[in-house]
Amino acid sequence: MNNSAPSRAALIGLGMVSATFAQAIANSKQVRLAKILARSEESQTNFLNQFPELGAQPAASIDDIAGDPQIDFIILATPPNARLAFIKACANAGKPVLMEKPVERDLKRAAELVELCEAANLPLGIVLQHRARPIVAELKQLLPRLGQLHAVEINVPWWRPQSYYDVPGRGTLERDGGGVLISQAIHTLDLALHLAGPVRTVTAMTRTTQSHTMEAEDFVSAGLIFEHGAAGQLFATTASFPGRGETIKLHGAHGSVELAAGTLSLHWRDGSSETIGQQAASGAGADPMAFTSDWHQTIIEDFADAIAHNRPPMVTGRDALCVHRLIDAITLAGQSGRTQTVNGDQNAV
Repeated sequence: MNNSAPSRAALIGLGMVSATFAQAIANSKQVRLAKILARSEESQTNFLNQFPELGAQPAASIDDIAGDPQIDFIILATPPNARLAFIKACANAGKPVLMEKPVERDLKRAAELVELCEAANLPLGIVLQHRARPIVAELKQLLPRLGQLHAVEINVPWWRPQSYYDVPGRGTLERDGGGVLISQAIHTLDLALHLAGPVRTVTAMTRTTQSHTMEAEDFVSAGLIFEHGAAGQLFATTASFPGRGETIKLHGAHGSVELAAGTLSLHWRDGSSETIGQQAASGAGADPMAFTSDWHQTIIEDFADAIAHNRPPMVTGRDALCVHRLIDAITLAGQSGRTQTVNGDQNAV
C-alpha cells in the first residue's frame, strides 16, 4: 500500500447497511471504494446509480477482487451465513478483511472463522462501530473516578415492524443465528463489555413476543454477574414501540454514569452532576438505518491505518468473540432455564 495515497477497498454485499458504508467512504479522504460485488447484477447497478460519486466498478466474482493487487482490503457485509467462502478466498489471496457484525451465527462458527484468518496471518476487523463513538473515549478516561463498579444496566428498547422480519431469512437461525441478541443488542453488549469487563455468569429469559412472527427471539431479560463482582441486568427487545435509544448505566462507589447514543450524564455522590456530548440517533425505531455514518467512517479509516502500520484494528476478530461468548451463554440460559457460565478464555470456545 502507498501510504501517501488513499487506501482502495472493495465492498462485498450490497444489502441494507451498504448505504452506510458508502456514505462513510464518500466522506473519507483516506479510503476509496474501488470495486463492489453482490449476488445480483441488479443490486450492483442500483448501488452504482445511487452512489455515482464513489466511482466504484462492479466485480465479476470474488476472484476478481481477491486477485486485484490494487485492492488494499475488503469490506464484507453479507449475511453471516454467507461469509465462509469469501473469507477463504481472501485468506488465500492475503487480502485483509473488515467484516460487518456478527462474526458468524454462533460462537463455534465465529471462532472457526477467526482461527482461519489467524492461521493465514490475515488481518480481520469487525464493525462494532459503537466503540467508535467519540463519547466512549471520554467515558473510558472517566471510569476510574467512579471507583469500584457495583452495578450495570444495559437497555436496548428498540422497535422493528413486522415488515422488517418479513424479509426472507431475517430473524432466522439459519441466516442470522438469532434475533435481537445477535442482530441488534450485540453492539450495546460489546460496548458494555468494553467498559465494564467480562461477565462470569448469566441467567436469562428469551421469548418471541406477540408483536412479531419470526423464528428467533425479539425479547430478552437477563441477569449478569461480572468477573469483578458487579451485578448487572440486560433488557433487549425489538418490540418496544416506537423505539428508544439504547443506554448503558454504570454505578460505582463514587457515582453513576449513563451513556446514551451521544451523551454522558454523570451524577456524583457528593451531589454534583454534569452532562457531556450531544444526542445522536442509533437506529432504535422503525428505520434501522437512521443513524450517523461517522462511526463507520472511523472504523473503516482505523482499519486502513492498522494495515498501513501493521497494528491491530480497533476491534479484531478475536476481540469480537467476547460478545459472542456472552450471547451464546444468554441464549443457552434462556433455553435451559439454568444459570450459565460465560467462558472467558480468549483462546477457547
